[in-house]
Amino acid sequence: MRNFILFLFLLTSISTSNLYSQNSENLDSEITSFLDTLNSNTFSGIILVGKNDSIFSQRTYGYSNIEHKIKNDRNTKFNLASISKSITAVGILKLYDQGKIELNKPIGNYLDEYPNQRVLDSVTIHQLLTHTAGTKAIYGEEYQRTNKNRYRELEDFLPLFENDSLAFSPGSKYEYNGGGFVLLALIIQKVTGENYYDYVQKNIFDPAGMEDTKALEIDGVNYNTADGYSIYLRKDNSLARNDYLISKASGSSGFYSTAEDLFKLSKALRNYELLSKATTDLMLEPKVKGYNTHLGYGIDIDNRYEETIVGHSGGWYGIRTEWMDFLDSNYTVIILSNLDNDGKEKVSNFFKSKISGKPEVK
Repeated sequence: MRNFILFLFLLTSISTSNLYSQNSENLDSEITSFLDTLNSNTFSGIILVGKNDSIFSQRTYGYSNIEHKIKNDRNTKFNLASISKSITAVGILKLYDQGKIELNKPIGNYLDEYPNQRVLDSVTIHQLLTHTAGTKAIYGEEYQRTNKNRYRELEDFLPLFENDSLAFSPGSKYEYNGGGFVLLALIIQKVTGENYYDYVQKNIFDPAGMEDTKALEIDGVNYNTADGYSIYLRKDNSLARNDYLISKASGSSGFYSTAEDLFKLSKALRNYELLSKATTDLMLEPKVKGYNTHLGYGIDIDNRYEETIVGHSGGWYGIRTEWMDFLDSNYTVIILSNLDNDGKEKVSNFFKSKISGKPEVK
């Protein structure tokens, strides 16, 4: 009887393993078919699908420069928009890992040359990381009116929000904004004595092998970067370039990267190569409820599907980006687009519903 029970157990295990393998193969086939149906009329950019820490598929569509018919390729660098916040979050959490900062102390312990004393006295790093500090957005009308060449260093972004009053009492509510992540980047500079851009290069990009991720000077000679095209800048929805709305990365937005570099960042985080396991778990732990998802530290945690999806998205005129790690099925999806039609959203929704096995969530 004992041998018979053991036989049944082994038979069940083999059957379950074969079923999982078949389901995985079917899913891979459906993903491939979906990618085959896309074209440059519906999506412009790159889609990378990773599986178990390896790249399963990487497809490019459309043009990095429409006027000169230069096609997007795997080496094209795209503006990440707000995915940049995750980079700043990893940078600040590395200081926490090293015992150089505390997350629940007022930021006045780390910043002093900042004109808004109430912010210094009442706002914490935890609140900045979770958009619960009450700080203001930076990419509003004033930013859009200014010459973007003026933004060379983090301090250049401060006049956009440093004298504004807080929108609410720190910790009392959630409101997504960019100003808080500029402050986090400034804290990195102050605590380390290093330039923020040099710090993330040395402590994040280099260890993760992200050779193509940069904070570009917009008036520099920048090779193989995708120009952004928007349907929202003109009343007739004809395409317009977004050049005059782009500046150097702020700590909140604006790094340029490739899909493969973002996949390397995802792997380095999941394999505890950038932060300790305890701090990585802390980063991915839901802290507050956002508009649609929960937030960890500089990262979204989406529990609306059959499995947890972590990552971040980004959007601006002519920019649509998303990074998704599916924690149960071990898929990673990177979507980088230089066209702000609804192509990215359709791609993103396909992967969320297909990989999680749940219909699209509105």
